Amino acid sequence: MYNLLSPNISSYELIDSGNFEKLERFGDFILARPEPQAVWDKSLSEDVWQRKASAIFKKTKGRDQLSPEERGEWHNIKKMPEKWYMDYVQGKSKLKFKLSLSSFKHVGIFPEQAANWKFIEEKLTQMKTGDSPIQQTPKVLNLFAYTGGASLISKANGADITHVDSVKQVISWSRENMEASGLTDIRWVIEDALKFVKREVKRGKKYNGIILDPPAYGRGPDGEKWVLEEGLNELLKNCLELLDENHHFFILNLYSMGFSAVIAETIIKQNYTNVQNPEMGELVLQDSFQKKLPLGVFYRFSSI
Repeated sequence: MYNLLSPNISSYELIDSGNFEKLERFGDFILARPEPQAVWDKSLSEDVWQRKASAIFKKTKGRDQLSPEERGEWHNIKKMPEKWYMDYVQGKSKLKFKLSLSSFKHVGIFPEQAANWKFIEEKLTQMKTGDSPIQQTPKVLNLFAYTGGASLISKANGADITHVDSVKQVISWSRENMEASGLTDIRWVIEDALKFVKREVKRGKKYNGIILDPPAYGRGPDGEKWVLEEGLNELLKNCLELLDENHHFFILNLYSMGFSAVIAETIIKQNYTNVQNPEMGELVLQDSFQKKLPLGVFYRFSSI
């Protein structure tokens, strides 16, 4: 089944989108940022956007050869703090995310991922309370983990979480989010994701949940080159070897424009014969004018 997943977060709002931009509220502040998939017209006037926005991101440089991100500068229309916090409440999970304006237009959270966070919470709960409950603490691996949304959700719902990212500063940001959310004991790993999973396979490790958010391009901590089309097949084959056979969930997100969820489905079904309850589709955010903005594709499945 092909699904469109659109989360609902009280502290976040996609106000408007169009003309390759999006206008969003993160907690108490409204930001305007580039969005290459918003090819339609804005519903609000430029004047309204200018008046509403606390800060507007303007591109100043082209893309680096090994980075999908566009550098630029934030123009502070109104005074913005160096950092602020955004609440996330879903079920038993009550989290805080530190947000900040970066030169890559990101602020520290991808709100469309809340649809997957809800899935993680549901699956961890079912593992512990279902017909055949897991006997140990569920182990979850979060790769390309960024500022740790999926890691925090997993920890808040009783999992033993390993958080892997190649950027030390991002790991530090994730740790701040953990502490702000009143959580402890996440395992932090600064390493190339493919190197890490290959080593875990050799060690015979198993995980009950695996979450992947691979970028289109990237660099490992030792300069390892990551290109999605070249590395995805090998990465997925190794990750599937790490999955516990009896109690598991698996989530793959792909943000590269033009990359289909069918690619993920094909690789996974070729290498894993125990795919149960599969779902695939797009992560979308809907603005206040009911325009749906696609922000990536996903493929996920679970034993529950």
